[in-house]
Amino acid sequence: MFKFNQFVLAIALSMTLVGCSSATTENNTVKQAKRLDKPNVIFIMVDDMGYGELGSYGQSVIRTPNLDQMAKEGKRYTQFYAGSAVCAPSRASLMTGKHSGHSHIRGNYELGGFTDETEFGQLPLLPNSTTLATVMKDAGYKTAAIGKWGLGGQNSVGIPNLQGFDYFFGYLDQKQAHNHAPTHLWRNEEWTKLDNDYLDMHHLKLPNFNYNDPKSYEQFKRTDFAQAHMNQDALGFIEKNQREPFFLYLSYAMPHAALQAPDEEIEKYYFEVDPPEKVAYYMPVEKPRATRAAMVSYTDKHVGEVLNKLKALGIDDNTLVIFTSDNGATPEGGADMKFFKANGDLRGFKRQLYEGGIRMPMIAWWPGKIAAGTESNHIGAFWDVMPTLADISGQTKPKTTDGLSFLADLTNQGQQAEHDYLYWEFPQGKQRAQAIRDGKWKAIRFYKGPKSKQINTHVELYDLSKDLAETKDLAEQHPDLVAKYESLMDKSRTRSWIDKWNFD
Repeated sequence: MFKFNQFVLAIALSMTLVGCSSATTENNTVKQAKRLDKPNVIFIMVDDMGYGELGSYGQSVIRTPNLDQMAKEGKRYTQFYAGSAVCAPSRASLMTGKHSGHSHIRGNYELGGFTDETEFGQLPLLPNSTTLATVMKDAGYKTAAIGKWGLGGQNSVGIPNLQGFDYFFGYLDQKQAHNHAPTHLWRNEEWTKLDNDYLDMHHLKLPNFNYNDPKSYEQFKRTDFAQAHMNQDALGFIEKNQREPFFLYLSYAMPHAALQAPDEEIEKYYFEVDPPEKVAYYMPVEKPRATRAAMVSYTDKHVGEVLNKLKALGIDDNTLVIFTSDNGATPEGGADMKFFKANGDLRGFKRQLYEGGIRMPMIAWWPGKIAAGTESNHIGAFWDVMPTLADISGQTKPKTTDGLSFLADLTNQGQQAEHDYLYWEFPQGKQRAQAIRDGKWKAIRFYKGPKSKQINTHVELYDLSKDLAETKDLAEQHPDLVAKYESLMDKSRTRSWIDKWNFD
């Protein structure tokens, strides 16, 4: 798994390290009274949760009372998009404020292997990057990343502590985050042991496994769940820093496969037909539907604990909390997407630039600043978060970002700027593609065939105002729009330094 050229790449990047990307200057001397005027920010990101998996977005089976209450007390966004259709590039877009046509990380680029011994993470962020954390640190904030990282493994330049975060606790390697009850997490750069035996779910061989025997599944059960540890750590960070402005990036790994949850959470759900899932890549699951539902509800429970902590400390009215997902839901690991209607009425899944792969549920909560029970149709994306947080913290919009602040829309104060269009590219997998969102129009250009040979492309065009499910391709009826969007696709990207992420 661990190729030599990947090792050379990682070492070369590490040797270019010249220090943390942004030094704090006069902000460190700001008086306490002035610091308290700055609102706290908590950005909560879950993993592989679809647009339709919350009650406030139409879910009727899975119970999400805390997030539904958050929507009642805040603002629900209906047209907000992830940075990409898979984990690493979507998170890179959020962290750097760049869309996938400009980002250094445009796909999942794995380093190392799946085992504890070969853990090495993903392609790291570059040294001296401007990140959400450096922006907030420069504004005088205490910064923490708790949860799944995936933008640089141990001993690389991409670790959170070298990207503006004062504190980190969680998974460095997103492959390790496939196991929700792992042997360890990382606290800053230190291995922190959890009370679980090792489980290599990526290489299971089960020729004689009895899927109808409940006892057969006992070998896969682990009880020390990482998310419980991470949430407790988040609550501790909030309490410790309640008297000074803080920025917390809270990145839960659930409900990404593998399907795992505490037994007491799974037992809250019963489905008359919940057949065992015969899964090789992760592991067999006795009750896949109940487990998937439990993972979402378990995450909802933890979000509720965060909101209740803010209220108990009396800092809720000075804290902006944003909740969203990194990309759309997927049937990987045995999740039954049709049963839950996980992506709502949207077409597509994770790894696709159809709406189901990139349109996200997003809830913004800020008592007294965001009107309760409101809804926004503002069209935005992950790369807008950086300029928004810069705006909130009193910083100048970073020159490196592709984004626009949506603070005016959050608070209904002032004129909200709008994008001319949004752009994505996803150069991996079976559906290598580029996409444009321009008002009501959505264009997707697909690339077929191996990159080494002549590439065949075709463009699909949808009117999302009439066809949210992207069922009626209007490309033949509007050749002028197709030409316009193909031109924008060509102009909206820079060439990637990793050639396989280019389209020609």
